[in-house]
Amino acid sequence: MSEKKELQYFNIGKSYGGNQRWMMDPWMHVGGCAALTTCDALIYFSLYKEKPHLCPYKGDSMTKHQYRKFGMSVRPYLQPRQSGIKDIDTYIQGVKIYLEDIGEDTITVSGIEGSELYETAEEAIKEKIDVGIPVPYLMLKHYNKKFDFFEWHWFLVIGYEIREDGFYIKAATYGKSYWLSLRELWDTGFEEKGGIILFSILK
Repeated sequence: MSEKKELQYFNIGKSYGGNQRWMMDPWMHVGGCAALTTCDALIYFSLYKEKPHLCPYKGDSMTKHQYRKFGMSVRPYLQPRQSGIKDIDTYIQGVKIYLEDIGEDTITVSGIEGSELYETAEEAIKEKIDVGIPVPYLMLKHYNKKFDFFEWHWFLVIGYEIREDGFYIKAATYGKSYWLSLRELWDTGFEEKGGIILFSILK
């Protein structure tokens, strides 16, 4: 028997969550994945964690135009750049400043580097999903070509499934969802490893 846990998510029109391709700003269209992954997490918190102030629009009826405006409001904190936001410390710093600026002091942000043991990542993701918190994930280069779509990209983990052949995560990005083997994804074969972000909500 497999064990499976999927978070309730949101749709924008027919899109499963937000979509980076909607952005009109050229830099956000190409390199806004960190900012927009954060937007998707904030929309989730506003809908399902009693944090409506985290998103200026009603997440379950948001339009593409509103999503673009929300993305642009987060852009200054997670500024797209030529090399992308390729480390979790830069991401954490940007999100912390954003939360401070909007007066949110009950959400903390930490991370696990991609150089940590696979088991550490699996345990952390399972723990967060079990308490209803999505996990931003950064993947950089990967030796396995089947992950080309996710290279140098931030996306949101919104579920997991323990199967006979291992631990799988449900990734939301570009308006769709994907099931990926975490063990395969974590073993990138490169020194620059990316990592995961861990949100916590204080009681």
